[in-house]
Amino acid sequence: MTDRVKATSRRRGYTRVSAKNQVTIPQDALVRAGLHVGDRLRAEARRPGELILVREDDPIDRFAGALTGAYAPDYLDDLRREWP
Repeated sequence: MTDRVKATSRRRGYTRVSAKNQVTIPQDALVRAGLHVGDRLRAEARRPGELILVREDDPIDRFAGALTGAYAPDYLDDLRREWP
C-alpha cells in the first residue's frame, strides 16, 4: 500500500487519471472556464489524447420564472376552489 502513495511533486495545471478513471480539474482552470460546483459536464473526445468538457445547460434553470406575471396572482387558488 505504501508504494502507491501519491507523488509529492505536482506541476501547476496538471492532473492524472486515477485507477477509477477520475481526474481532479485544477482550480485555476475551473475559474477561467467559469465552472462552478454542481455544474453538469459532458465529456467529448476530440482526438487521441484530447478531451473537451462542455457545460450542459439545465433547461429548468434557463426557463424557470419565464412565465412570471402571465397569470393573475390568485389564479391557482381559484382553480383549486373549482375542484370537488
